[in-house]
Amino acid sequence: DFTGDNGVPALQQLYYDPDMDKKNVAQKWLTQAQASPQAWHFCWALLQPDKVPEIQFFGASTLHAKISRHWSDLPSGQLDSLRSQLIAQVGQFASGPKMVLTRLCVALASLVLHVLPETWPTAVPDLLCAFQTGEGVTEADGQARCLALLELLTVLPEELQSSRIPASRRSQLRSALAVDWSLVCSLFQQLLQRLDAPCPVRERVLRCVSSWLTLGIALKDSERLLESCFALLKESELFDTAVETIVSIISQPDCQRFADSLLKVVPQVLGLQEQLKKAVQDGDMETSHGICRIAVALGETHCRTLLEQVDRWQGLQALVSMIMSCTGTPGHYPVDETSSSLTLTFWYTLQDDITSLDAERQTLYLQIYRPVYFQLVDVLLQKASFPRDEDYATWSADDKEQFRTYRVDISDTLMYVYELLGPELLRNLYDKLGTLLTDTTHPSSWQDIEALLFGFQSIAETVDVSYSDVIPGLIGLIPLITANNVQLAETIMFTIGSLAEWLADHSLMLASVLPVVLHGLSNPERSVACVSALKRICRECRHDLHLHASDIMAVSQVKKNIYPQCMWIMQALGFLLSALPSDEILGKLLSLVTPHIQQLEKLANEPPSSANKLPIVHILGLLANLFSTFDLNKQSERLEVMRPVQTQPHNDHPVVVVLQQAFPLIQTILNKWLNEPEVVEAVCAAFEKSLKTLLHDFAPLVTQLCELIGQMFGAYPQASALDLTRQLVHIFGCEKDLFSPITALLELITNITISIFQLGSRDHPDVVESFMQLHTQVLRRKSDLYLSDRLDIKAVFYCGILSFKFPETPTLKATCLLFTELISHCEDIPVVREVLQEDGKLLLQTLLEAIGGQCPGSLAEHFAEVLFSVSRNCPSMLSLWLREALLPPGFPSSHLTTEHKEHFCQQILREQVSKRQMKDIVKEFALLSRGLQGTEYAASY
Repeated sequence: DFTGDNGVPALQQLYYDPDMDKKNVAQKWLTQAQASPQAWHFCWALLQPDKVPEIQFFGASTLHAKISRHWSDLPSGQLDSLRSQLIAQVGQFASGPKMVLTRLCVALASLVLHVLPETWPTAVPDLLCAFQTGEGVTEADGQARCLALLELLTVLPEELQSSRIPASRRSQLRSALAVDWSLVCSLFQQLLQRLDAPCPVRERVLRCVSSWLTLGIALKDSERLLESCFALLKESELFDTAVETIVSIISQPDCQRFADSLLKVVPQVLGLQEQLKKAVQDGDMETSHGICRIAVALGETHCRTLLEQVDRWQGLQALVSMIMSCTGTPGHYPVDETSSSLTLTFWYTLQDDITSLDAERQTLYLQIYRPVYFQLVDVLLQKASFPRDEDYATWSADDKEQFRTYRVDISDTLMYVYELLGPELLRNLYDKLGTLLTDTTHPSSWQDIEALLFGFQSIAETVDVSYSDVIPGLIGLIPLITANNVQLAETIMFTIGSLAEWLADHSLMLASVLPVVLHGLSNPERSVACVSALKRICRECRHDLHLHASDIMAVSQVKKNIYPQCMWIMQALGFLLSALPSDEILGKLLSLVTPHIQQLEKLANEPPSSANKLPIVHILGLLANLFSTFDLNKQSERLEVMRPVQTQPHNDHPVVVVLQQAFPLIQTILNKWLNEPEVVEAVCAAFEKSLKTLLHDFAPLVTQLCELIGQMFGAYPQASALDLTRQLVHIFGCEKDLFSPITALLELITNITISIFQLGSRDHPDVVESFMQLHTQVLRRKSDLYLSDRLDIKAVFYCGILSFKFPETPTLKATCLLFTELISHCEDIPVVREVLQEDGKLLLQTLLEAIGGQCPGSLAEHFAEVLFSVSRNCPSMLSLWLREALLPPGFPSSHLTTEHKEHFCQQILREQVSKRQMKDIVKEFALLSRGLQGTEYAASY
């Protein structure tokens, strides 16, 4: 029986019993108890004063659950009794415990939302009267009643927002509550202005105001309340809450309809400048941060409205000046101040709103604000400047990371401001940098130089600066900078890297900056930025580096062991070598890779050990990165002569020559390391990156590579070998001359993987995922392979069925893709048609079980793709399979009724056109299967 007496031991078991099984039993019983009709009665027993707070809380939660979810269960004629009892209970718990009071208030709020406005149109005035006079709330004193009323008024709009209410009803309730705003606002006003009102009461009022604003209260109806909030900013204990409330009020987008009210707010915000100035002087970051939030909220939300009041432009200009002072708050973010970062979005908003005005007003405002934006650039560069070395050394790692992110935000802002100021901004930065570097009377700090370069780099990184006449001058200034500091040296490198595209069109200037980059490579502290710059130059300027190739290679080869810089260097050298004259490429390539191959050979001849595994993987990684950018086709694109697709294999590609020479060595390494996943992955990565770059030029190696993959996979099945095979199928699947080795490899891999399934594939989700992806690629690229007698397609089908049982999302997605593709070939591949006729029902059962299980929403879409493929390609069989599969009671879920299943069948069998519709049908069925339809979870599913 569901009674209060039974509920107490169940709750004690839930809260205090260490046995999880007993906890779960108690949880299930209590959930059923809450849903039972008896809960309307036993909840009051759990709220008795002799019960502990946890039990009282469950009683209050049960009341809320009954009112919000089981309102129709309320016995006839019990509404008035429920209402008066609930009000009395709120009074009973007005002094605490707080968690019980809040739950009771939420329950009462839910009741109000059920009966407003039809049954109880005066709900809010009646509650105000009851709690103010004490009528029906006799247990609490005045202050406790006041706090309880404020708690109720706070949760009322929140319950409206969070509860599952249809949109039309929600709109009706919002309007009904808004009608009572004048009464509620009057109460708030009285409490805020009473000098004897305790601080907790006024703080609760402020929080309550923010809650009611979600109802769309108009700014003109909150003017006096807003004035009171501004007055509370003088009281330190209420400052933070007052800031939150003011920001909530003035951030309402609807305020834009009330320009007159909005214009009254501007002087109130400007009146905070003295308090802001004092806070900055005193180092009071909390106060300056709060006032800055208010100014920015007004500026960001209502910039367009204020701009449209052209005759009141001085007020907006004063607000912009105030926000500028916040942007330029003295000190370094985030150690000395936290306000400046809040303002950055405002400058985007102001710029966007000015440039969207009509021509006449735009001209006026640009005259006013272009100088402001030049001032902003100076302020931002000052804020982006590094502190003194001795100060920076004391910063924590977290402070340094926050400062780095802050500089990225400033960089984005500068790039955006360039759209407004144009080339004049670059000229301005260049003139300042030139002055700093050439004025010997006033030595400049490295921080000032770095900040100006940072400004240049921020703009050049994303904006086309090819037409700027100051870039040659900047390139000329860079060698004059003494980079005796890590941060300055890095910014120089990043600036050079950002100008790589410009250098490609002005190759004569390479001689000025390339030595700077190559010199920096010798310093380990600066290597990341230097290597990044070198890689970008080699990528963009590869065709102009012939004269510098030897220098680049000589310096680059000194850096061998710093990871990942050495990998980036190999990528840079791949760009560089592939653009050299064809008669030089192979010689240069061999001179680069021979030392690495010799080292690899030495390691290969040693007994396997943990000490030499890492160097082997490292060298294979170097080769992979080198080959990933070694693209001779780019040379042809430069000459605007596209290379024809190679139909005959040839062996003159330099990478092919190197790989052919290294093949026996790789074979030797694998013979010793076949059971070591990292080594096998490194070998596969070297071939895969070469294959993706060389494409058809890789043809001479295909037969050897197929044999090698078969050997690797046979000894130790790994996903990397399957992924490499998938690339081979993608590129060479239609090459007749290579049909035989690829087919043989596919057959071997398939047989081995099938045996893995037979032995138990659960420990290899990555192998299963890659296997599904491989066969999907085969079907898309070369479905003829499925006509082979030696390829066991039926076994692949059953492997896919087993894969649906895997919990890993990527594996399930790959399996769905395979079946979607496989079913589409049921007409042209006889064996696919046969297996579907034999076991299509099994596929449907497995799919339905997966849909009815605990699958994420994203997976339901993929299952729907499979069903859609069946519906399009096998409609007659689907009709039979679907009804038979759903016949067993309780399958795929006990939540499903016969009507649910029949409706689902009808929807599925009708849908052969819209994939989107099919996805919606499957999602709805998945929610029904889990008993979640209509819940908050369903809304985000």
